[in-house]
Amino acid sequence: MTTAPTTTAPKVQLLLDGDWFTVCDLTALLPGRGVAALLPDGGQAALFRDRHGRLYAIGNRDPFTGAAVLSRGLTGTDRGRPFVASPLLKQRFDLVSGQCLDDPAVRVPAYQVRSAG
Repeated sequence: MTTAPTTTAPKVQLLLDGDWFTVCDLTALLPGRGVAALLPDGGQAALFRDRHGRLYAIGNRDPFTGAAVLSRGLTGTDRGRPFVASPLLKQRFDLVSGQCLDDPAVRVPAYQVRSAG
C-alpha cells in the first residue's frame, strides 16, 4: 500500500535577535486581514499579507491607547505605502517601517518577515 506524500504549508517567520522565529502557517494570513502572534519576549506582532503575496509584520500594540489591536485594523495604501489603521483611534502605521503616518514622532516596531518551507 502506498501513501500520499505529506506536504506542509509554508511557514511565516520573523527575524528576532538574529534568528528566524516561526509564527504561523502562511495559510493563516488572508490578504487584507491581520493576525496577531505571540513573540518569545511576551510581546505581540501583527502580521499581514497583501493581495500580491507580500508579507508585513509590525508591533501589535497601538502606542496611542496601549491596546494590542493593530492586527484587527483596516489595511490600505497611502501614496504607494501599505498601512494599517488602528481600529480604535484610526492612526495609520506604515507596514514596512512601523512609522505612524499621522504623527511622525510615533512608530511601532517593524520586523523582517519571510515565508519559508
